[in-house]
Amino acid sequence: MTDLVLGARRLGLAAAGLDRVVAAILAILAALALLDPPQAAAAARFAVAALLGVAPWLMLSVGIAAYVAASGADNLIARAFEGRGAAMVMTAALMGALSPFCSCGVIPLIAALLAMGVPLAPVMAFWLASPVMDPSMFALTAGALGMEFAVAKTLAAVGLGLFGGFGVLALGRGGWLADPLRPGVGNGGCGGAKVRNPKPPVWAFWREAARREKFGREALKSVIFLGKWLTLAFLLESLMLAHVPAEMIAGLLGGDGLAPIALATLVGVPAYLNGYAALPLVSGLIEQGMAPGAGLAFLVAGGVSSIPAAIAVWALAKREVFALYLGFAFTGSLAAGLIFQAVQ
Repeated sequence: MTDLVLGARRLGLAAAGLDRVVAAILAILAALALLDPPQAAAAARFAVAALLGVAPWLMLSVGIAAYVAASGADNLIARAFEGRGAAMVMTAALMGALSPFCSCGVIPLIAALLAMGVPLAPVMAFWLASPVMDPSMFALTAGALGMEFAVAKTLAAVGLGLFGGFGVLALGRGGWLADPLRPGVGNGGCGGAKVRNPKPPVWAFWREAARREKFGREALKSVIFLGKWLTLAFLLESLMLAHVPAEMIAGLLGGDGLAPIALATLVGVPAYLNGYAALPLVSGLIEQGMAPGAGLAFLVAGGVSSIPAAIAVWALAKREVFALYLGFAFTGSLAAGLIFQAVQ
């Protein structure tokens, strides 16, 4: 009896600890196997073929992420917050778009910056730009949607950061927004340490055993993270292509003008899964008739103002800062989509 109880307990712990993304993948495949076996096989084949197709870009993305972590290049983020005024906003927007942040996430880092007294304007610039693009995201975006789209998304990230940073800079001249944090917010833990005590990167990391080990750990972690999210995304894309009429997508999100891009911006907030998983979905939507500008607006808006990110900002910052964050995110994403559509 004791063995049965222990066995059941172990099974319960294993089920509880099952990764939610892996659980979703297994649930989709199981449901398809029961309800539509041919579609289950087709979805699995589609996901495998898509993963093989994106594998070179995936490996490049993994290598970049592991190199940044092993070399300590993410410490360069601290330099974005040196200087004053407009120069600091421009540097913060650029660093936010091009530099990945630590595994603690951007929210603790932002908490540390604000708690240390860094002005809100450059912090907002970094805050808005960082979820949209980084070197790993650039590689996968180029693989999934093409180099032109990857460059456009990078420019959108920098532009969004500049828009928010200079907007806060203008609003803060009268002393408003001088104290943006909610009472009781901490100093950001390990995210703040990179700003408080930045260390120079070790570009030739392979000369140190500890850094070589870190490279291996980070590479494995990135492979697992990206692999499971992309697998889920490709399964969803296969279902979308099989069951969502292309005419409906083209009618709602295709064509020129403001309406499809505005709709994609609004839909991007609740529908966004993950920056990496969204890429195959947008690729599939564009194949079915979605306007490229709407696709860019969806990716930018979803990355900045998805529900999990918005909840974190709500918990961290005061209401007026939260409102500004969402306002800049929506307006900047819409503008990015319109500009990209205009130059197509």
